[in-house]
Amino acid sequence: MFREFIHYAIPSVFAMFISSLYVIVDGIFVGRGVGSLALGAVNLVVPLSIFFFGIASMFAVGGGALISDSFGKGKIEKGINLFREILIFLFILSFLLSGICVIFSDKIVLFLGANKKIFNEANTYLKYYAMFCIPNIIGISLSSFIRNDGNPNLAMIGTVSGAILNVILDYVFIFIFKWGIKGAAIATGLGQICTVLIILLHFILKKGYLSFGKSKLHKENILNFIKLGFPSFFTEITFSIIVFCMNLAILKIGNENEMASFGIINYLTTIIYMLLLGLSFGIQPLFSFNYSAKKFEKVIYFYKFTIISSFAINIFYFCISYFYGYEIIDLFTHNKFIRHETYIGLCLFNISFFITGINIIQSGYYQAINLPKNSNIICFLRSIIFLPISVYIASYYFGLKGIWLSPFFSEIFSFITWNFFLKKIKK
Repeated sequence: MFREFIHYAIPSVFAMFISSLYVIVDGIFVGRGVGSLALGAVNLVVPLSIFFFGIASMFAVGGGALISDSFGKGKIEKGINLFREILIFLFILSFLLSGICVIFSDKIVLFLGANKKIFNEANTYLKYYAMFCIPNIIGISLSSFIRNDGNPNLAMIGTVSGAILNVILDYVFIFIFKWGIKGAAIATGLGQICTVLIILLHFILKKGYLSFGKSKLHKENILNFIKLGFPSFFTEITFSIIVFCMNLAILKIGNENEMASFGIINYLTTIIYMLLLGLSFGIQPLFSFNYSAKKFEKVIYFYKFTIISSFAINIFYFCISYFYGYEIIDLFTHNKFIRHETYIGLCLFNISFFITGINIIQSGYYQAINLPKNSNIICFLRSIIFLPISVYIASYYFGLKGIWLSPFFSEIFSFITWNFFLKKIKK
């Protein structure tokens, strides 16, 4: 069982780790090559980029659960048809999202809270980033599907290759071509196209069951994908809502320097959030398959080991941030005020991830065993109920430090509330 865990979890976690690293490198290039104002502008657009990731995850995980369930029951053809249907729907949806974001980019960044100083930078970044919405969403989804189709290593290679190309193009576009924040967005998009091209090898070489082909869209199937995958979307949107609420709170009591600090914190905390998501996503096929096959002892083993792994990841990350935080922040900026404020915020923000990891894994577990209602309750508590309340109260009484601690309050209250409800349900 341990080998199975390693086979599925490690490639997913490593792919997410590399993805988060290139996000960090992207931030370093933006901070050094464009400036702190650009860091704040990119951070303003983060909720929307997370929204794209959430859309892809919703259909990838929701569809992946149904596909794994079909394969576990020996219904191979049904699983293949479900995959084709999801892919066609995602092409249509991502095309529409791309058009909306490009055409209405100015109105969207204003809604996200842009002020006069960062409006132009945020508008430019969003417009060029949204042009690559199709490879962005399709690439994330295909990575998940081929992982379920028994090829997690190629999913990892595709993600890593796209990340490396992104880093190279970041340097070329920002420092050589002098394209500024536009260059960062284009580099990200081309990296996503690279990921898709590599993943296509799985289908060209026929490495698994899944294949491309014609398929009709069925309303009931689309609704099932959304129903099962919505917790993944909600999990992503939770982080998006965290960023959005904290952005508004910071702009209310702070200035562009605090926004730049939060931008750096977001770049750095992306790595831990993506690792926890990678752990949850990577293990979900094992939950789904073994639950469908009624191998419940294996399901329990994988669940416990995933929780232990999340704690180990969090402890390691917290220690690195605490002892080497200033040196890492220096890669983004040399502004003494931003540097100090970012370090304090990073250490306080990181406390929340010990509980965040448990909540994400619990949500993913219920989703994988076809209990999406439980997952949705967890995500609802984290994002809609406790987060806005925590941000408002903590910022009012503790100022900026309260904003950094608000995710911890939200996560711990969500954890306590859900487990209280769970005990009532069991009784």
